[in-house]
Amino acid sequence: MTAPPPPLETVTGARQELTVVVPVCLLRIPDWSQGPFPFELGSRRTDTETRATYFAPASARVLYGTPGRPRRWHRPASVVHDGLHLIGMELLRTATARNPEHALAVLHFTVTRSLLPVVRAIAGRAASHGEVIPTLTGPLDPGELLTGLAEVTSATGTFALARPYTVAFLTPEAGHGPALRAGPEGELPDSADRWLWQLASRSTPADFPLSPETAAMELGKAVRISADWSALVLRQGAAFLGHRADTGEGDFYAFGALHSRTVYLDALLLGSLQRDHIDELTDELSDVFDTRRLARRVATLERNIAAFRSTYWRQHLTAHGPANELLHAFQHQHRLPERFGEILAEAADYSRLVQTQESQQISGALGTLTILGLPLGTSLGVLQVLGDESVSHLLVALGISVVVTAGALATRYGRLVLSSLRGGGRP
Repeated sequence: MTAPPPPLETVTGARQELTVVVPVCLLRIPDWSQGPFPFELGSRRTDTETRATYFAPASARVLYGTPGRPRRWHRPASVVHDGLHLIGMELLRTATARNPEHALAVLHFTVTRSLLPVVRAIAGRAASHGEVIPTLTGPLDPGELLTGLAEVTSATGTFALARPYTVAFLTPEAGHGPALRAGPEGELPDSADRWLWQLASRSTPADFPLSPETAAMELGKAVRISADWSALVLRQGAAFLGHRADTGEGDFYAFGALHSRTVYLDALLLGSLQRDHIDELTDELSDVFDTRRLARRVATLERNIAAFRSTYWRQHLTAHGPANELLHAFQHQHRLPERFGEILAEAADYSRLVQTQESQQISGALGTLTILGLPLGTSLGVLQVLGDESVSHLLVALGISVVVTAGALATRYGRLVLSSLRGGGRP
């Protein structure tokens, strides 16, 4: 009788990589090496120059900075604790107008024990006995690793995630049938996407059982990078899973792991930057009426939207398909295109409101000049026609003009003119 396949929580893959992204507040400019962490594979070195060739110039500037204005720093490390080996760290500055110290810390690990329990612990999932087993603790505590450079953002902050974002990479061995294709051109079993879902969602079926009515739709969001491996991007995590047995050193999966840590990770980081800036623009929209200076607030908002659009809003960041698909998947998970469309529509409404108020104020000013000038001009015209140069008569004419003007302003038309001049009051 054939033994049932092992559950993923007991599986240790042939190759297991993990990247953890933590929102932080940057305390000072790091004295680390500039640029992203330069992973190496043979003669290939994924430094800034190499990675920038994959991205549009605007996206590369956001991810790597420019000469003289760095945005990203890295430092090698070697810390082993509880089955995790920290091999390097990065800091990416993601400053916004309201949060100039905002940044992302990126921790790169290799994992030598079952990967699913590790990402479940990072997600705060309870173990089988009901307790949450901490993972990023002791020498791997991000707060300790970044002491003096950055502080981990509390979960109550605007940009804070409830838990760190994880990018998991696992390749199977020959005995891991649920993840394997039936031959190079064979069909992929449904269990492969179930494993992929568990790694990306950082959950077991007991933690989060997929509804049978929606399972096909949720699992259908996987990105097929090639016949060898797939990816899945969710709100709190992403995962890459191989679909044939990893043969070890020299296997293609070494290149796949390199891409998951570099180009594909950068696509997800760009999505994180887009989400943070859209969150801030949404906050700006929500308090646009908290001041009487509506025109100035709307002008500032429109400037910020234009800056975001030209700097960060890239839906096609590279000519290489998988990176674009991963970015689109991240944007879809956070509804970024829809939210940005709503921001543009709402900002356009506010702009039309400002234009309407300005037109009303101009009309009010013209109406005021008419009310003030007509009685006075009429009085002076009558005196001029009569040839009357008496000072007393002039003063009487001015007094009559003031009375007529005050009476005119007290009428409904006059009050409407004054209201228009004031901009109609605070909305």
